[in-house]
Amino acid sequence: MIYLLEDDHNIRNFVVYALNNSGLETRGFEKPSDFWAALREQKPQLVILDIMLPEEDGLSVLAKLRRSVDTKSLPVMMLTARGTEYDKVIGLDSGADDYVSKPFGTMELIARIKALLRRTEPVTDEKEYTIGELYLCPARHIIRAAGKDVALTLKEFELLCLLVQNRGKVFTRDAILRDIWGYEFDGENRTVDVHIRTLRAKLGECGSLIETIRGIGYRIGG
Repeated sequence: MIYLLEDDHNIRNFVVYALNNSGLETRGFEKPSDFWAALREQKPQLVILDIMLPEEDGLSVLAKLRRSVDTKSLPVMMLTARGTEYDKVIGLDSGADDYVSKPFGTMELIARIKALLRRTEPVTDEKEYTIGELYLCPARHIIRAAGKDVALTLKEFELLCLLVQNRGKVFTRDAILRDIWGYEFDGENRTVDVHIRTLRAKLGECGSLIETIRGIGYRIGG
């Protein structure tokens, strides 16, 4: 199930129709209050958010989703008329997993939704990783740093998994954007640096395992 929060009646109906016809069961909501009520009844696989909404804006909705234990890892795509580079960076840095600007191509939107769903499917690999005092079990979504459990957003978790599972390999910022966000980022890639910074902070002393390779990118050492 996909939830779409979009106050424009025509766009909402069109997207819901297109996704349902593509085999992606979707419900549309005009107001955040209706969306929150539905969320209490059923948790979707993915949420699509407009930014300019009545009652509260989409970034506020996103922030609440990320603060809640139940929805902090829920995949979220922004679908909005705000399409400047600055708007995209704000949306991604706020915790969105993808950002699509209006007007959009229907086939591309469906493809990106399917790609996001694939990337966020439950991990079945039971392999565990230990690097120094950092422990990671992707299948059970367990992260421990110096013996303490660490709570990460979906993107932070995916970023840590990418680096840990490829220990010693240096990833450029562009490569990280392709692997984690699933598309070529058009403009500044500061969002990678922001996520690396917050990830290091949450890992505490284990954050030093994430090495900056000047002029290239990042890798996990240790």
